[in-house]
Amino acid sequence: MNIYRTDIFPLPLPPGHRFPAEKYTLLARRLVDEAIVADGEMRVPREATRKELLRVHTRDYLRRLESGQMTTKEMRRIGLPWSIELVRRACRSVGATVESAGAALKDGVAISLAGGTHHAFADRGEGYCLLNDVAVAARSIQATGRATRILVIDADVHQGNGTAAIFRNDTTVFTFSIHGKNNFPLQKQVSDLDVELADATGDDAYLEALHQGLETVAGRFAPELAFYLAGADPHRNDRYGRMALTRPGLAERDRQVRAFCRRHGLPVAVTMAGGYGRNTTDTVDVHVQTVRVFKNTTLKQQRGSSRRALGLR
Repeated sequence: MNIYRTDIFPLPLPPGHRFPAEKYTLLARRLVDEAIVADGEMRVPREATRKELLRVHTRDYLRRLESGQMTTKEMRRIGLPWSIELVRRACRSVGATVESAGAALKDGVAISLAGGTHHAFADRGEGYCLLNDVAVAARSIQATGRATRILVIDADVHQGNGTAAIFRNDTTVFTFSIHGKNNFPLQKQVSDLDVELADATGDDAYLEALHQGLETVAGRFAPELAFYLAGADPHRNDRYGRMALTRPGLAERDRQVRAFCRRHGLPVAVTMAGGYGRNTTDTVDVHVQTVRVFKNTTLKQQRGSSRRALGLR
C-alpha cells in the first residue's frame, strides 16, 4: 500500500507556535518503530502542479501566495507565518493527496500522513490551511477520467467549510462533515450532509451519529472514490476539539469508515487532518491507529466485501 510522507520538507515556525508541526515526524517514526510500515515503504510525493492547483484555487490567490504578497490580515487568518518553505510544503501535501487518490483507485487504499486542509477556500486560506488538498485531488481525478463521483467523509472535529464551499451545487462531489456544532469555524458553510454534535459528545453518541450519517450518504449518493479526513482532534485530550472521544472510540470510528468503504467496494484515500493534543503523543497515537486500521485493506478486499453484500460469489 502506498503511504506518503511530507515531514522531510521544512515547515519553519517560530518557537512556541501552537501548530504541532512535530507530529508528522513523530508519526512517521512511530510507524517504522512499531513495524506497521517499513521505512522504505513510505513514499515522497511530488509537488502539486500549477495546473492542478488552478482547478480549485484562483489565479490571483496562488500568485500572491507564491510570491509572498499576502497581507498580514490574510496570514493571520491562516495562522502561520509566510515563507516560501511553507508554500512548498503545502504543495507537497497537496501532491501527497493527489497521488494517494490515484493509488487508492489502483490498490483500494492509500494514505497521506498529512493533508486534510479543509479550511482552504478557492480564494483564501484559514485555520492552518493554505491549499485544499482534497478538493485539488478530487478535481485531478475527475480531469483525468479515472472517477467522476467523489465522496468526502470529513471526520475532523471542525467543519470542512472550505471543501463545502468549493463543491457547493456540484452534484459530482458529495461532502459529508461530522463535527462540533459550536466549534471553529463559527460561520459554517453548507455541506451536502452536516452532522453537528454538541461539546463533550462521547464515543457512543458519536459512533451512532457517524453510522446514521454514512447510511444517509449510501441512500443519496453512489461514489466511485472516497476521501477520508481522519482527524485526531475529536480526542478528549485535544486542545481545540471539545469532544470526549477516547482512543478506542476513534479506532472504532476508523473501522466504521473502513467497513463502509469495503461494503460499497469503494477505494479510499486517507488523510490525517487535524490534531492538537495537549500532549502531542495523544495525537500521534490516534494517527498511528488510523494507519493500522487501514493498512491491510486492498482493492480485492473492497470488491469482495461489496460482492458479498450483494449476495454474489
